[in-house]
Amino acid sequence: MKKRLKKDTIIGIAIAIPSIIAIAIFVYGFIFWTVRVSMSNWNSFSSLLRGVYKFVGFKNYIRLFQDDRFITDLWNTAFFTLFFLLGSIALGLLLAVLLDSKIKGAQVFQNIYLFPMAVSFVVTGTVWSWIFAPGIIPEHPQGINLILKNLGLNHLMWNWYTSTDHWGPFNLALIPVIIAAVWQLSGYTMAMYLAGLRGIPIEIEEAAKVDGASGWQIFWKIKFPLLKPITLSAMIILGHISLKIFDLVFAMTGSGPNFVTDMPSIYMFELTFRSNRYARGSAIAIIMLLMVAVVIIPYLVNSMKKEVRL
Repeated sequence: MKKRLKKDTIIGIAIAIPSIIAIAIFVYGFIFWTVRVSMSNWNSFSSLLRGVYKFVGFKNYIRLFQDDRFITDLWNTAFFTLFFLLGSIALGLLLAVLLDSKIKGAQVFQNIYLFPMAVSFVVTGTVWSWIFAPGIIPEHPQGINLILKNLGLNHLMWNWYTSTDHWGPFNLALIPVIIAAVWQLSGYTMAMYLAGLRGIPIEIEEAAKVDGASGWQIFWKIKFPLLKPITLSAMIILGHISLKIFDLVFAMTGSGPNFVTDMPSIYMFELTFRSNRYARGSAIAIIMLLMVAVVIIPYLVNSMKKEVRL
């Protein structure tokens, strides 16, 4: 028996070793290399080819936080993440509750709501850029503005993602981008909530009805508290997506006028692959990694603690 266990252990280790090596090289090795580059003066293609390396410490990071564009990017990311999370979770929960109420054609609607998940962010960004294309206001509007004009609602026409209007640090041009992102991911949160609702024992709901609880009370006082783990998981997953968002914004609006829809990932792409400023681009990559880590690591630690208790 011991020989069998020892043999299985050796086989398991042998199978895992290639994956461990690949992760060590292509994940942690490249993270280390990015950190190294971010603390260097590699800001030209020629210096990269010659392998010239000069350690400059946190100089690139300091320059970034003195850069108005990067500060705007951080504000854009913060507002995008906030409203994207609120919109996706609220809409996903609403759709899940409606489908769980056994309405007619629930299966058809469920598939329709899930359909956006099958579309890439690039396609989503391209299609919604057509929808929110402002055109020339008021003579030659396009997209939604054309619909508003035909309805006689000319006063509601707006520049959408080309607008430079803002409320404090919040650029209003982000609204179309947030709508597109919510449209794509609300079906995902709906599926999570729907699975959670259907996993709640029917006996709990029946007992609450016997005690005289209304449908509203059953949801808010019984079902909703039981859905907290799902809400937390949805926030972690969606937060991870929003903090490193690139393809949707790049395909839909790019940086926008005055960087009103710019994101750290777009700035990193332009610095690294268009300006050959590898060190500053790497610094942005590390900052994005830290932002994602702040969201994910506490969740992973909490999950590991729960597993240990079990």
